[in-house]
Amino acid sequence: MIASQARLADRTMLSPRRGENDMYASIRRYRMGAGSMDEAMHLVDTELADRLAEEPGFVDYQAIDTGDGTIASITIFDDEDQCLHSNDIAAEFVDEHLADFEIERIEVFGGEAMVSRAADKVLQPAHH
Repeated sequence: MIASQARLADRTMLSPRRGENDMYASIRRYRMGAGSMDEAMHLVDTELADRLAEEPGFVDYQAIDTGDGTIASITIFDDEDQCLHSNDIAAEFVDEHLADFEIERIEVFGGEAMVSRAADKVLQPAHH
């Protein structure tokens, strides 16, 4: 799926707003066709994660090696529009910085975070 098609699909993924304390999550799945997972994750760590963290309303970002050359990411923002914008940022990053890894975004879904818990450990950045 090309980035522009993915962005259009992203616009319908989230539920209507309900209150001031809501959080919205975007979950993206990717398949990597070439290169090293370690090298790809290092780029995500040193460039994309910090870029997302600078965005207004940022709450959390996780990138997960899900095995067999697949990656999942979870991004959480205070606001639905900010969360949707994170999909655009991620798509542009993949196109511009991960082309050598032949990354294909295979799924995007998300919605309002209805229940959440976090330990203090999640407040410390994990680096790769």
